[in-house]
Amino acid sequence: MIFDHKLQLVDLDEYPIIDLTIDGADEVDENLVAIKGGGACLAQEKIIANAAKRFVIVADYRKDSKKLGQNWTKGIPFEVMPMACESVRHHLSTKLGTDIEKLVIRTGREKVGPVITDNGNFVIDWAFDPQHTRSESDWKSLSDQVKLIPGVVETGIFAGMIDAAYFGYSTEGVKIRKYK
Repeated sequence: MIFDHKLQLVDLDEYPIIDLTIDGADEVDENLVAIKGGGACLAQEKIIANAAKRFVIVADYRKDSKKLGQNWTKGIPFEVMPMACESVRHHLSTKLGTDIEKLVIRTGREKVGPVITDNGNFVIDWAFDPQHTRSESDWKSLSDQVKLIPGVVETGIFAGMIDAAYFGYSTEGVKIRKYK
């Protein structure tokens, strides 16, 4: 499909700044903060999004929400180095003010052991309380603080990165949300 439309695929080493990234999301709130990483590709997706002059989300209506956690109930993923996994869980518990049981190492459905990211890391999913309302800057700050914990590679919080989101509805067409 990309080649049918004469679009060019590029390598970030050769083209470190790209014009546009289009990707999906697990959930996007009314402030264009997204949870991504349900497919366990957090760091690489954030690198690509950050390299883009414009970052656009395209998703179906189920990913559109007023606030994070409203529709996506699997939590926020954190990509973590395997050797630091348990240590990170303990530090996250303190930093996030949550029970350690709400910080679950993601396991595969049909395999024994943790899910492995494209970078060879594990994923910890944080089952956060969606009742707690956070602004875009709150989510960005939380993501930045979590990344300071040694062993955390990246978070699935995409705040301050998205220019627009397009949500497809079966009866209402497409709903567009653009950055303010």
